[in-house]
Formats: sequence, C-alpha cells, structure tokens
Amino acid sequence: MGFSSLDYFIVGAYLLGVALIGIFTGGKQSSTSDYFLGGRNIPWWAVCFAIVATETSTLTFISIPGLAYLTNLNFLQVTLGYLIGRVVVSFVFLPQYRAGELQTAYAFLNNRFGAKTRNIASSTFMVTRLVADGVRLFATAIPLAILFKGWQTFTNVPNEQIYIISIIVMAVMTLAYVFIGGVRAVIWTDVVQMFIYLIGALAALFVLLDEIPGGMSHALAVASASNKTSLLNLGFENSFGEFFSKPYTLIASILGGAFLSMASHGTDQLIVQRLLTTKTLRDSQKALIGSGIIVIVQFAIFLAIGALLYVYYGGASLTDLRLLKADEIFPKFIIERIPTGISGLIIAGLLAAAMSTLSGSVNSLAHATMADLYKPYFGKNNSEQKDLYISRIVTLFWSVMMIGMAIFFIYNQSKTLVEVALGVASFTYGGLLGLFLLGVLSKKVNQSSAIAGFVAGIGTMILVVSFAKIGWTWYTMIGSVTTIIVGIVVNYLPRTSKVRGK
Repeated sequence: MGFSSLDYFIVGAYLLGVALIGIFTGGKQSSTSDYFLGGRNIPWWAVCFAIVATETSTLTFISIPGLAYLTNLNFLQVTLGYLIGRVVVSFVFLPQYRAGELQTAYAFLNNRFGAKTRNIASSTFMVTRLVADGVRLFATAIPLAILFKGWQTFTNVPNEQIYIISIIVMAVMTLAYVFIGGVRAVIWTDVVQMFIYLIGALAALFVLLDEIPGGMSHALAVASASNKTSLLNLGFENSFGEFFSKPYTLIASILGGAFLSMASHGTDQLIVQRLLTTKTLRDSQKALIGSGIIVIVQFAIFLAIGALLYVYYGGASLTDLRLLKADEIFPKFIIERIPTGISGLIIAGLLAAAMSTLSGSVNSLAHATMADLYKPYFGKNNSEQKDLYISRIVTLFWSVMMIGMAIFFIYNQSKTLVEVALGVASFTYGGLLGLFLLGVLSKKVNQSSAIAGFVAGIGTMILVVSFAKIGWTWYTMIGSVTTIIVGIVVNYLPRTSKVRGK
C-alpha cells in the first residue's frame, strides 16, 4: 500500500519525541553513579521493561516471524530456558553484585581473581558488544534508508551515502539523550520504546487476522493442519548426532536457553548495569524474573505473526515470494499490505527495538571503560565532576566507534562477515559465564587457572561453531563447561610457587 505522508510524520515524530523524552527524563547528574547507575533508585518495574526492550533488537523483530514461517512454535521452548536462567542469575549472581555495591559485573571478577581477569572479561565484553551492535545498527538503518529513497531529494544519491545518512540519523537521535541523560534517560526511553514496538507488533497481528479470509478460526485450522502450532519437540526420535544438531528439541531449548540467559543477563554489562540501578537486591530480582515472563509473551506474539504470515501467503516458498531470506517476509507484508498510518507505527516500533539496544550498548560500554579500565589506573584521585566529564567523552567515543562499525558493514556485506558479527557472542558468552561460575562455585581456583579456562572455552567455541554440526542452543553450555573443567584441572596441576600467582 506504500508509505504515506502520515507514515513519514509518525516515524519523524517518534524519532524526535523519544529523543526529547530521553533528554528531559535524564535529569541532572552530579556524579558517575548518577550517570551510569541512576543514583540506584530507579523503580524495579521500569528496569524490568528496559531489560526487555534492550534485549529486543530489530533482528528479533523481523527474524522470529521468519523462523515461525519456516518451522513452527518450537522456539517458545527456548524462552522457558530464558526464564530459568534469569532465576539462577537472580539468586546466584545478583547477591554477589549487590553485596559489594559493585559498579560493573566484572568488578566481581576483580574481587575474586584479580585485575587481570577483570580487564580480560571487560575487554571481551567491549569487543563483542561493539561488533554485534555495530551490525545491528547497520541492519536498522536499512528500513530508514528505504524511507529516504522515497523522497525526491534522495533520488540521485548513491545507496551507500543514503545508508550512511540513515546510520548517522539513527545514531545521533539515540545518542543525544544518552550523552546528556545517562542511564536514567536510557531506561525511561526504553520503557516507552518497549510499548511502541509491542503496539506495532500487535497492530500487525490484528491486520493479518483481518486480511485472512475466515479470521482467527480459519487461521488456526490451517496453521494447525500445517504443523505451525507445534509447541513441544521432545526430539527422542532422532539419532544421537541429530539430537545435538537440532537446536529446538525440549532439552536443547531449556538447557541452551538457561545457559544463554545466564550469560547474557548475568555476565553482560549491558543487562547487569540496569540491574544495579534499583534500590535493593529484591528489586533487581523482581526486575529480572519479571522480564523473563514478559519475554515469553513477547516471543509468542512474534511467533504468532510468523504462523499467520504462513497462512496468509498460503505456505508459499521463499522462491515463490521472490525473497532470499525468511527475515524478509515480515518486512514484505509491512510494505505491501499494512494500511496507512499503521505502517508508520510498525516502522517506528522496529526503530524503537533498535534504538533501545543501541542506547543501552553505548552507555554500558562507557560504564565498563570508566569503571574497569580508566578509574583503577588513571583516575583514582579525580573529582566527581572530572569523572563525569570524562564519562561523557567516553560515551561520545563509543558512539563514534559504533557509527564507524555500522558504516564498515555497508562496504563489507559478505554473508560470512555479517554472520560472524551477529554470532560473535557465541564465541565469548560460554567463556565469560564459565569464568563467573568458577568465581561463584569454587573458592580455590586462582587467577591464572581461571584465565586458562577462559581461553580454552573460547578456543573450543571457535572450533565448535566453525566445524561441528551442533545446534546453536548448545553453544554457551559447551563453552561454560569447558571453561570450568579446564580451570579446575589447571588449578590442580603441579607448578612452582613462582608460577602459581594469585
């Protein structure tokens, strides 16, 4: 149906409105604690919504419907694992973080093992976050670039330049409130953005039901007959090799989802930072467990959209639809069938999913840089005002780096490169989680042994991801277990006192 002037207005109003909300809700900061932790007095429910918004990117918005289109609802099993993992983080990791009033997750590693372990883990987080969210920023700029191409002003502008303009517009609108308002601005805009993208998704769901002849009853009948409503997959009928190669069997989903969630919500500063902004440990626990419940509902909505798209298009193959990837199915429907006004709302929702991740990423990168790498070595005697000033400079630095990484992907769009960028967490999450579990579960493993385990975990994951035919849901668990086993074994190997270290 095309993109109307009303749709353009809605998207423009969203971009401007969310920036203003962020700036005005950020308030004034008098210290780095205000800037990065919101004074530790943000309501738990706001943190809960912000966590959901942060972990929901544009790729989630468009990829999950595509997954359901090609398969069924088995992915929902993974979200049960997500909830279990958050419960573990709430009662195993969070008490450790809150007991010492730590600034970052990696400060725990410093207290348990030493500065070298903290620096390695924090630097790993920074590289992972920069690469992964750089490609996400690039992916989000694509729909914005399509909108720009509809303007006569950009008719003769090369595609690469339009993409660069889109990236800069997205980044500047997001980073304006991050730079000024810090984490408080990030969290409150995340709350708004979560509702925007969920409203957009629900709008698409209702339009689909309206477009399908016979409505919901017919859609359910067709989807059920096509096995699109299948939720449970025990996987016991598979051979041993097939069992581990399929990502969405019940055991793989629950174990994999739990380990992945433990890593992403227990060791990644992007999420941990938000959990440290609440007043109490109990508030942090409520925010994290509550986010797991909301995520189950959210993924159910996106999976339902995919199943309904299958019914709407009559089960047509990607080739019949002239598409290269399943990720393109939902955007195709948005562009071709969504009515005027609602298209703008859905695109705004797509941008909201991206901006919430981008803002949180930059703020958490700046926080980790200041707390883990700058303050311990260069800023021990700084005043709060000087630290606050430097924090904003570091925020600006990471903003420029994120823009640069996104622009890099404009000129390097090989499938392999993009897949590595999006899957970089697969290489690192297992090692990071293993480090933290070693720190919590063992009081005897020392720093050199923990680092040896971490290196072994990442090395194993590089081999597994590159060569083994194993479902992705097993990745984090394999990396974690490898890190723990190697760390413990190395710790008990004979060595001289000079090598033993801390």
